[in-house]
Amino acid sequence: MKNITVLGTGVLGSQIAFQTAFHGFDVVAYDIDDAALERAAERFAGLAKRYVAEGVAGAADGAADAAVRRIRLTADLTDAASTADLVIEAVPENLELKQGIYRKLAEAAPESTVFATNSSTLLPSDLVDSTGRPDRFLALHFANEIWSHNTAEVMGTPATSPDVRAAVIAFAEQIGMVPIDIKKEKSGYLLNSLLVPFLDAAAELLVDGIAEPEAIDATWRIGTGAPAGPFQIYDIVGLTTAYNISSVGGEKQQAFAKLLKEQYIDKGKLGVATGEGFYTYPKES
Repeated sequence: MKNITVLGTGVLGSQIAFQTAFHGFDVVAYDIDDAALERAAERFAGLAKRYVAEGVAGAADGAADAAVRRIRLTADLTDAASTADLVIEAVPENLELKQGIYRKLAEAAPESTVFATNSSTLLPSDLVDSTGRPDRFLALHFANEIWSHNTAEVMGTPATSPDVRAAVIAFAEQIGMVPIDIKKEKSGYLLNSLLVPFLDAAAELLVDGIAEPEAIDATWRIGTGAPAGPFQIYDIVGLTTAYNISSVGGEKQQAFAKLLKEQYIDKGKLGVATGEGFYTYPKES
Protein backbone atom coordinates (compact mmCIF):
# COMPACT_ATOMS: atom_id res chain seq x y z
CA MET A 1 0.00 0.00 0.00
CA LYS A 2 1.63 3.19 -1.23
CA ASN A 3 -1.14 5.57 -2.28
CA ILE A 4 -3.58 6.37 0.50
CA THR A 5 -6.85 8.27 0.24
CA VAL A 6 -8.72 9.65 3.24
CA LEU A 7 -12.38 10.56 2.82
CA GLY A 8 -13.37 13.34 5.19
CA THR A 9 -11.08 16.01 6.62
CA GLY A 10 -12.75 16.69 9.95
CA VAL A 11 -10.94 16.47 13.26
CA LEU A 12 -9.98 12.80 12.97
CA GLY A 13 -9.89 12.49 9.19
CA SER A 14 -7.33 15.29 8.98
CA GLN A 15 -5.24 13.59 11.66
CA ILE A 16 -5.30 10.28 9.80
CA ALA A 17 -4.22 11.97 6.57
CA PHE A 18 -1.46 13.94 8.28
CA GLN A 19 -0.11 11.01 10.31
CA THR A 20 0.01 8.89 7.16
CA ALA A 21 1.83 11.60 5.20
CA PHE A 22 4.18 12.20 8.13
CA HIS A 23 5.33 8.61 7.78
CA GLY A 24 6.19 9.03 4.12
CA PHE A 25 3.04 8.05 2.26
CA ASP A 26 1.45 10.03 -0.55
CA VAL A 27 -2.03 11.01 0.59
CA VAL A 28 -5.11 12.33 -1.18
CA ALA A 29 -7.55 14.03 1.20
CA TYR A 30 -11.13 14.29 -0.06
CA ASP A 31 -13.97 16.46 1.17
CA ILE A 32 -17.22 17.69 -0.28
CA ASP A 33 -16.37 21.22 -1.45
CA ASP A 34 -13.72 23.92 -1.64
CA ALA A 35 -14.77 25.47 1.67
CA ALA A 36 -14.21 22.15 3.45
CA LEU A 37 -10.84 21.80 1.75
CA GLU A 38 -9.81 25.28 2.89
CA ARG A 39 -10.59 24.26 6.46
CA ALA A 40 -8.61 21.05 5.89
CA ALA A 41 -5.55 23.00 4.74
CA GLU A 42 -5.75 25.04 7.93
CA ARG A 43 -5.98 21.85 10.01
CA PHE A 44 -2.93 20.36 8.29
CA ALA A 45 -0.92 23.53 8.95
CA GLY A 46 -2.06 23.43 12.58
CA LEU A 47 -1.12 19.76 12.92
CA ALA A 48 2.37 20.49 11.60
CA LYS A 49 2.79 23.06 14.37
CA ARG A 50 1.43 20.65 17.00
CA TYR A 51 3.79 17.87 15.99
CA VAL A 52 6.70 20.27 16.41
CA ALA A 53 5.38 21.74 19.68
CA GLU A 54 4.72 18.31 21.20
CA GLY A 55 8.12 16.97 20.21
CA VAL A 56 7.03 14.24 17.78
CA ALA A 57 10.27 12.65 16.58
CA GLY A 58 11.55 14.29 13.40
CA ALA A 59 8.82 16.93 13.24
CA ALA A 60 11.12 19.86 14.00
CA ASP A 61 13.67 18.63 11.46
CA GLY A 62 11.38 19.18 8.50
CA ALA A 63 9.20 16.05 8.60
CA ALA A 64 6.08 17.98 9.65
CA ASP A 65 6.37 20.48 6.80
CA ALA A 66 7.14 17.64 4.38
CA ALA A 67 3.96 15.87 5.49
CA VAL A 68 1.86 18.88 4.49
CA ARG A 69 3.43 18.79 1.02
CA ARG A 70 2.61 15.09 0.61
CA ILE A 71 -1.13 15.72 0.99
CA ARG A 72 -3.15 16.56 -2.10
CA LEU A 73 -6.64 18.01 -1.59
CA THR A 74 -9.59 17.29 -3.85
CA ALA A 75 -13.38 17.59 -3.88
CA ASP A 76 -13.66 15.07 -6.75
CA LEU A 77 -14.35 11.56 -5.42
CA THR A 78 -13.36 9.85 -8.68
CA ASP A 79 -10.06 11.71 -8.67
CA ALA A 80 -9.50 10.84 -5.01
CA ALA A 81 -10.08 7.12 -5.52
CA SER A 82 -8.65 6.51 -8.98
CA THR A 83 -5.13 5.45 -7.92
CA ALA A 84 -5.71 4.52 -4.27
CA ASP A 85 -4.33 1.33 -2.79
CA LEU A 86 -6.20 2.00 0.45
CA VAL A 87 -9.17 4.30 1.10
CA ILE A 88 -9.83 5.23 4.73
CA GLU A 89 -13.34 6.59 5.18
CA ALA A 90 -13.79 9.13 7.98
CA VAL A 91 -17.09 10.83 7.09
CA PRO A 92 -19.70 11.71 9.74
CA GLU A 93 -21.36 8.95 11.78
CA ASN A 94 -24.48 8.63 9.66
CA LEU A 95 -25.33 5.21 8.23
CA GLU A 96 -27.08 6.40 5.07
CA LEU A 97 -24.35 8.94 4.34
CA LYS A 98 -21.63 6.31 4.67
CA GLN A 99 -23.56 3.74 2.59
CA GLY A 100 -24.06 6.31 -0.15
CA ILE A 101 -20.40 7.26 -0.34
CA TYR A 102 -19.36 3.61 -0.48
CA ARG A 103 -21.67 2.98 -3.42
CA LYS A 104 -20.05 5.87 -5.27
CA LEU A 105 -16.60 4.78 -4.16
CA ALA A 106 -17.15 1.23 -5.41
CA GLU A 107 -17.61 2.61 -8.93
CA ALA A 108 -14.70 5.05 -8.74
CA ALA A 109 -11.93 2.93 -7.21
CA PRO A 110 -9.92 0.14 -8.87
CA GLU A 111 -10.99 -3.41 -8.00
CA SER A 112 -7.73 -3.88 -6.10
CA THR A 113 -8.38 -0.98 -3.70
CA VAL A 114 -8.98 -1.84 -0.05
CA PHE A 115 -11.68 0.11 1.80
CA ALA A 116 -11.46 0.79 5.54
CA THR A 117 -14.00 2.60 7.68
CA ASN A 118 -12.96 4.66 10.68
CA SER A 119 -16.52 4.53 12.04
CA SER A 120 -16.55 4.69 15.82
CA THR A 121 -19.95 3.04 16.36
CA LEU A 122 -21.15 1.33 13.18
CA LEU A 123 -20.21 -2.26 12.43
CA PRO A 124 -18.43 -3.15 9.19
CA SER A 125 -21.40 -5.44 8.47
CA ASP A 126 -23.65 -2.36 8.44
CA LEU A 127 -21.69 -1.05 5.46
CA VAL A 128 -20.23 -4.07 3.67
CA ASP A 129 -23.09 -4.55 1.19
CA SER A 130 -22.51 -1.01 -0.12
CA THR A 131 -18.82 -1.53 -0.85
CA GLY A 132 -19.03 -3.97 -3.75
CA ARG A 133 -15.94 -5.77 -2.39
CA PRO A 134 -16.76 -7.57 0.87
CA ASP A 135 -13.42 -9.39 0.91
CA ARG A 136 -11.51 -6.10 0.71
CA PHE A 137 -13.36 -4.15 3.38
CA LEU A 138 -12.90 -3.79 7.14
CA ALA A 139 -12.78 -1.25 9.95
CA LEU A 140 -9.64 0.64 10.91
CA HIS A 141 -10.53 2.81 13.89
CA PHE A 142 -8.22 5.49 15.28
CA ALA A 143 -8.37 7.41 18.55
CA ASN A 144 -8.26 11.20 18.62
CA GLU A 145 -4.77 12.78 18.73
CA ILE A 146 -3.45 9.73 16.96
CA TRP A 147 0.21 10.74 17.10
CA SER A 148 0.16 10.01 20.84
CA HIS A 149 -3.03 7.98 21.44
CA ASN A 150 -1.86 5.64 18.74
CA THR A 151 -4.18 2.67 18.76
CA ALA A 152 -5.57 1.33 15.48
CA GLU A 153 -8.43 -1.08 16.01
CA VAL A 154 -8.75 -3.55 13.13
CA MET A 155 -12.10 -5.33 12.81
CA GLY A 156 -13.33 -7.25 9.79
CA THR A 157 -16.49 -9.08 8.79
CA PRO A 158 -16.69 -12.82 8.15
CA ALA A 159 -16.04 -11.99 4.47
CA THR A 160 -12.83 -10.00 5.02
CA SER A 161 -9.80 -11.64 3.40
CA PRO A 162 -7.10 -12.65 5.91
CA ASP A 163 -4.51 -11.22 3.51
CA VAL A 164 -6.31 -7.88 3.44
CA ARG A 165 -6.52 -7.86 7.22
CA ALA A 166 -2.79 -8.58 7.48
CA ALA A 167 -1.97 -5.84 4.96
CA VAL A 168 -3.98 -3.25 6.89
CA ILE A 169 -2.34 -4.28 10.17
CA ALA A 170 1.07 -3.87 8.51
CA PHE A 171 0.05 -0.45 7.18
CA ALA A 172 -1.06 0.64 10.66
CA GLU A 173 2.35 -0.29 12.04
CA GLN A 174 4.07 1.62 9.23
CA ILE A 175 2.34 4.86 10.23
CA GLY A 176 3.28 4.52 13.90
CA MET A 177 0.13 2.89 15.22
CA VAL A 178 -0.27 -0.02 17.64
CA PRO A 179 -2.68 -2.36 15.80
CA ILE A 180 -5.39 -3.91 17.96
CA ASP A 181 -6.72 -7.04 16.25
CA ILE A 182 -10.38 -7.51 17.24
CA LYS A 183 -11.49 -11.10 16.83
CA LYS A 184 -15.16 -10.51 15.97
CA GLU A 185 -17.50 -7.59 15.38
CA LYS A 186 -18.49 -5.50 18.36
CA SER A 187 -20.29 -2.18 18.17
CA GLY A 188 -17.97 0.41 19.67
CA TYR A 189 -14.95 -1.82 19.17
CA LEU A 190 -12.79 -1.87 22.31
CA LEU A 191 -12.08 1.81 22.94
CA ASN A 192 -15.62 3.10 22.51
CA SER A 193 -17.15 0.11 24.29
CA LEU A 194 -15.35 1.55 27.30
CA LEU A 195 -15.62 5.26 26.48
CA VAL A 196 -19.21 5.69 25.27
CA PRO A 197 -20.96 4.41 28.44
CA PHE A 198 -18.73 6.79 30.42
CA LEU A 199 -19.71 9.75 28.22
CA ASP A 200 -23.39 8.72 28.27
CA ALA A 201 -23.33 8.71 32.08
CA ALA A 202 -21.97 12.26 32.09
CA ALA A 203 -24.57 13.38 29.55
CA GLU A 204 -27.35 11.92 31.71
CA LEU A 205 -26.09 13.82 34.75
CA LEU A 206 -26.26 17.03 32.74
CA VAL A 207 -29.67 16.36 31.16
CA ASP A 208 -31.15 15.50 34.56
CA GLY A 209 -29.83 18.76 36.03
CA ILE A 210 -27.62 17.01 38.58
CA ALA A 211 -24.54 19.15 37.95
CA GLU A 212 -22.88 21.42 35.41
CA PRO A 213 -20.14 20.17 33.04
CA GLU A 214 -17.35 21.86 35.02
CA ALA A 215 -18.35 20.09 38.24
CA ILE A 216 -18.74 16.71 36.55
CA ASP A 217 -15.34 17.04 34.87
CA ALA A 218 -13.62 18.21 38.05
CA THR A 219 -15.05 15.28 40.00
CA TRP A 220 -13.71 12.80 37.46
CA ARG A 221 -10.28 14.41 37.21
CA ILE A 222 -9.78 14.78 40.95
CA GLY A 223 -11.27 11.43 41.86
CA THR A 224 -9.40 9.34 39.32
CA GLY A 225 -6.32 11.32 38.32
CA ALA A 226 -7.50 11.33 34.69
CA PRO A 227 -6.19 14.20 32.56
CA ALA A 228 -9.63 15.13 31.19
CA GLY A 229 -13.26 14.90 32.19
CA PRO A 230 -16.10 13.69 29.96
CA PHE A 231 -17.16 17.11 28.67
CA GLN A 232 -13.57 17.97 27.81
CA ILE A 233 -13.53 14.72 25.86
CA TYR A 234 -16.78 15.66 24.12
CA ASP A 235 -15.13 18.89 22.98
CA ILE A 236 -12.13 17.00 21.64
CA VAL A 237 -14.25 14.43 19.80
CA GLY A 238 -16.47 17.20 18.41
CA LEU A 239 -20.04 18.02 19.36
CA THR A 240 -21.35 17.19 15.88
CA THR A 241 -20.11 13.63 16.26
CA ALA A 242 -21.60 13.47 19.76
CA TYR A 243 -24.91 14.75 18.37
CA ASN A 244 -24.98 12.22 15.51
CA ILE A 245 -24.43 9.33 17.90
CA SER A 246 -26.76 10.56 20.66
CA SER A 247 -29.64 11.41 18.32
CA VAL A 248 -30.21 7.73 17.51
CA GLY A 249 -29.91 6.56 21.13
CA GLY A 250 -32.40 6.19 23.97
CA GLU A 251 -34.56 8.85 25.58
CA LYS A 252 -31.79 10.43 27.67
CA GLN A 253 -29.35 10.35 24.76
CA GLN A 254 -31.86 12.05 22.49
CA ALA A 255 -32.45 14.71 25.15
CA PHE A 256 -28.69 15.28 25.22
CA ALA A 257 -28.65 15.55 21.42
CA LYS A 258 -31.37 18.20 21.59
CA LEU A 259 -29.37 20.12 24.20
CA LEU A 260 -26.23 19.92 22.05
CA LYS A 261 -28.03 21.21 18.98
CA GLU A 262 -29.89 24.07 20.61
CA GLN A 263 -27.23 25.31 23.02
CA TYR A 264 -24.04 24.59 21.09
CA ILE A 265 -24.18 23.36 17.48
CA ASP A 266 -26.74 25.93 16.26
CA LYS A 267 -24.49 28.63 17.75
CA GLY A 268 -21.38 27.33 15.95
CA LYS A 269 -19.90 25.90 19.14
CA LEU A 270 -18.60 22.53 17.93
CA GLY A 271 -15.77 21.92 20.37
CA VAL A 272 -12.01 22.33 20.15
CA ALA A 273 -12.12 22.54 16.34
CA THR A 274 -14.06 25.83 16.45
CA GLY A 275 -12.47 27.20 19.61
CA GLU A 276 -15.60 26.80 21.72
CA GLY A 277 -17.84 24.00 22.96
CA PHE A 278 -18.51 23.22 26.59
CA TYR A 279 -15.28 25.19 27.13
CA THR A 280 -13.48 28.00 25.30
CA TYR A 281 -10.10 27.31 23.68
CA PRO A 282 -7.36 29.60 22.38
CA LYS A 283 -7.34 30.13 18.63
CA GLU A 284 -4.43 28.74 16.63
CA SER A 285 -2.04 31.54 15.78
